[in-house]
Amino acid sequence: MTTMTSLTRRWTAAMLGVAALSAALAPGLALAQDAPVPDKGDTAWMLVSTLLVVLMTVPGLALFYGGLVRAKNILSVLMQVMVGFSLIVVLWCIYGYSLALTEGNAFIGGLDRLFLSGTFDPATGSFATAATFTDGVVLTELLFVAFQATFAGITCCLIIGAFAERMRFSAVLIFMVIWFTICYIPIAHMVWGPGGLLLEEGALDFAGGTVVHINAGVAGLVGAYMVGKRVGLGREPMPPHNLALTMVGASLLWVGWFGFNAGSALEANDSAVLAFLNTLLATAGAVVAWSAAEWILKKHASMLGAASGAIAGLVAITPAAGNVGPMGALIIGLVAGVVCLWGVTGLKRLLKADDSLDVFGIHGVGGIVGALLTGVFYPASMGGPGGVDATVGGQVLIQAGSVVLTIVWSAVAAFIAFKIADLVVGLRVPEESEREGLDTTEHNERAYTS
Repeated sequence: MTTMTSLTRRWTAAMLGVAALSAALAPGLALAQDAPVPDKGDTAWMLVSTLLVVLMTVPGLALFYGGLVRAKNILSVLMQVMVGFSLIVVLWCIYGYSLALTEGNAFIGGLDRLFLSGTFDPATGSFATAATFTDGVVLTELLFVAFQATFAGITCCLIIGAFAERMRFSAVLIFMVIWFTICYIPIAHMVWGPGGLLLEEGALDFAGGTVVHINAGVAGLVGAYMVGKRVGLGREPMPPHNLALTMVGASLLWVGWFGFNAGSALEANDSAVLAFLNTLLATAGAVVAWSAAEWILKKHASMLGAASGAIAGLVAITPAAGNVGPMGALIIGLVAGVVCLWGVTGLKRLLKADDSLDVFGIHGVGGIVGALLTGVFYPASMGGPGGVDATVGGQVLIQAGSVVLTIVWSAVAAFIAFKIADLVVGLRVPEESEREGLDTTEHNERAYTS
């Protein structure tokens, strides 16, 4: 033991001597070494996470929605998802990232990164870095841009399900551009941006419970009201045309969601591991809870119910992924499975809106459940990482405030966006086009030839 201690001391002294000599002979080099550089492991993890979120959207969300609509409308939904996602990614890189996630005021960012200015210097081949949640740890900023672009893209695409099978393709795109600009960007800045209102108030949203799901769910509900009900609703059967596609889509969403949630740690670290496990556990719990409740109420469990339960659990755990312990995540999943089942049945009947694919019932309701329960299970006393100073009552109150603000902002912004789209091109296709199907009337294609 004495020998080892002596060797350790000599090694430490030697290293200190080398460090002192290097600093004396090459101060410029020493300063350069002090500047943090992205870790290759973190970079690899974030590249994979970004790819997983793309997988969530195209093909995951597209197939999930595509299987739920009637056969005559599947291509229209696939087109809306693919083109809509692509459009938002373009807008994000032009102005969205700068306005959402750079320094500005409490509601909106600045223009420093317009057209991604300053992120890459081609003359020197140098890349700007972005801070993570750990002091001294950075990420290549362009990778952060790409990761966040996928969040913006999928949020706008989630809304599509609320007015599926009856809205003009051109109107969908016009709505997306306006809503993305006046709603998604400000909410993202308020929750995640430097100096953002809700961030400064202490609101917790690990991966997008408010920014993505409540935001999209409320916009979808407004859209369902403004576009109107499908022709023949309540008089004609409108079952999903291919539940196998829906199951495949839900499975891809579940897999991709690990990038969504665990990737939001921005590092390959313990926080990512916690978010990963919580995403797995909450989703499994929600599938079990939804299926069990359905079995009790309807005397059978359905594939549609299991797939819907998975999405409900994924939605609810999103704001909580890295903010609660595993047992808190399990409870969140179990609660979400039951509450979201009510959201797509009882609540839907009360609202009297034709939310075609239950965007509000799952994403809106699930997002609210997750946001509020994050406050419950965040404190250390409830098994979360919030520390001993965090309190359930105080955090829930903060979470509730963020939920209310998101609901109001999204509803007003959605109304404006839908109204402008209606004035420009009209929201709804003619009745004869709706009966024939949007695949042929909007895109002149058929998914199935026989």
